[in-house]
Amino acid sequence: MVEVTKYAPGSFSWAELATSDAAGGKAFYTALFGWTYVDSPSGPNMTYTRFQKNGKDVGALYEIRPEQKGMPPNWGAYFTVASADESAKKAADAGGKVLMPAFDVMTFGRMAVIQDPQGAFFSLWEPRDHIGAQLFNEPAAPSWAELQTTDAAGAEKFYTAIFPWTTKKGGDYTEWHVDGRGIGGMMPIPPEWGPIPPNWMVYFQTDDVDATTAKVQSLGGGVRVPPTDIPDVGRFSVLHDPQGATFALVRLKP
Repeated sequence: MVEVTKYAPGSFSWAELATSDAAGGKAFYTALFGWTYVDSPSGPNMTYTRFQKNGKDVGALYEIRPEQKGMPPNWGAYFTVASADESAKKAADAGGKVLMPAFDVMTFGRMAVIQDPQGAFFSLWEPRDHIGAQLFNEPAAPSWAELQTTDAAGAEKFYTAIFPWTTKKGGDYTEWHVDGRGIGGMMPIPPEWGPIPPNWMVYFQTDDVDATTAKVQSLGGGVRVPPTDIPDVGRFSVLHDPQGATFALVRLKP
């Protein structure tokens, strides 16, 4: 079990599903990954659900609220920062939009929601009682966040102005590194994919990409990219749940 107790600033640390059907989302992901969940009240007629593996938090879910009408179901990526206020200011100064200025989430932490200059959404997380995912880089836990963008050069300039990221490049793919450790990646959206908006995609590890992909289909989800080998890295697939939220699976080579 790869248990985490602290994330370095700049790390991908939390994955959160906004869905149109909370009950359906809980049923799908608990069946897919063997997760359990804990529901907590988060406001009038609102519930926040933490997904768990072996009693440890690995992600969360909430149902899209009426005032968020038009938001498609999606998995969102959170990145740890030392100060949500300071990092949100850096994002604004670098050309991003601060959609939700920094605010306290009870005693759990402080967060802000940002849109980068190309249009991708992400969140900043300043931890207090809640660090983010307590398990990482193991089956049925998050492992990677990938930016798909229309302007890789512009995105690199923006994100390295906010986070202490360095880059490692191979062809069209860029890895984001924190203290020499890969925490995510970036790729230009291929023209053949059509009019896909820039976005952050969350990856979960699995022992068997093909079997888990088949399970997604059996549970009512679908396949966007079938199981595919990544030379010298591993195997992955891109999927969507029954409500349409996209996520990816990956199995890394030993």
